[in-house]
Amino acid sequence: MIPAIRRDLDIMPSPVEDRPGILIRDPMGYSSAVIIIPWELAPCLDCFDGRHTELDLRQILVHQTGQLTVSDLQEQLMRALSSNAFLEDEVYAAARETAQREFAAAPTRVAAHDGSAYPEQPEELHQTMRGYIDPALLGEDTGILGIASPHVSPFGGWQSYLAAYRALPRDVSGRTFVILGTSHYGEPEKFGLTRKAFQTPLGSTATDTDLVERLLRLAPGAITEEDYCHSVEHSIEFQVLFLQWLYGPDIRILPILCGAFVNSIYRGGKPEDNDAVARFLGELGRIGAEEKDRLLWVLGIDMAHIGKRYGDPHAVTADQGFMTEIALRDRDRAARVTAGDADGFWERVQHNRDDLRWCGSSPLYTFLKACPQARGQVERYEQWNIDDASVVSFAGITFHE
Repeated sequence: MIPAIRRDLDIMPSPVEDRPGILIRDPMGYSSAVIIIPWELAPCLDCFDGRHTELDLRQILVHQTGQLTVSDLQEQLMRALSSNAFLEDEVYAAARETAQREFAAAPTRVAAHDGSAYPEQPEELHQTMRGYIDPALLGEDTGILGIASPHVSPFGGWQSYLAAYRALPRDVSGRTFVILGTSHYGEPEKFGLTRKAFQTPLGSTATDTDLVERLLRLAPGAITEEDYCHSVEHSIEFQVLFLQWLYGPDIRILPILCGAFVNSIYRGGKPEDNDAVARFLGELGRIGAEEKDRLLWVLGIDMAHIGKRYGDPHAVTADQGFMTEIALRDRDRAARVTAGDADGFWERVQHNRDDLRWCGSSPLYTFLKACPQARGQVERYEQWNIDDASVVSFAGITFHE
């Protein structure tokens, strides 16, 4: 049997005009390669499911190319996928083991998205961040509990980032930011923790290891320790970047990646019906209650994902046509969040198995259960065309007791 292609790869239409086809890349960072499969060979990818044979692949190649001799082409295709660790085979297993071992041994979590989502050089980054938010906008402490900010690329969602972050107080001395980020690649019903400092071009920020150790000790079953997903995940990195810009790197964070609550969405019930999840939520809630005067909560969330990039048959445009209906449903969910109604929010997420594909439902639910006293306000709601045929929605939200 031909090994299956990895399910955690990014597979999408090629954006390169002179190289049409299917683009494949590895968001997990086990491979740095990017390959493009021409459209005429795209049907061959169906054979890489762990159930088809090389004979099946050869038959498709003969049909697609109109040639009887396809051995070289077959070998090139299989070698390109395997050698770049795109297949579930021994090459991938070795690459994954090496990458995870190196991350576990590293003293810091280095920036993964500098040079792509934001500038890599400090001088250019300072200029960019000044265009997003002026630290002088920060005011006095008005009893704010936390914020929810986008995790879309800052250049696409900076106005919602601004709407959230400008509500934070000027003085955060002695406080820890609990950052709840969406885990795009982590295991469902799991929370990813790390003790590592987070590094960006603005500096290195320490993790509150005492709180990490407490969670590991009292709620271990729901935790992935030194979660490799932190090394590639942007939902927390972007929040660290904005916090460092506003306060400098000498702050303290508790970074938590929240895996999707898949069992609850697809099988019913609440996320905390999973005993391990319940223990984690309970312990995080106790930390929130006991340490409330020194904690500030920051959620890195996006909302709906609609359009061809996400498997929908039709192209969509932000704030137009079908997306106006999506906005109403987004706002209905957000109203449950700002009312502190965890159950009502989750019922809406479960409807149609989250057909809106909210990329932030698990951090939001985690926050609402940990801080049931929270009440919020949507400061700004936006939709953004991430490409010509697909839209992401997001918001800046503030929370008070």
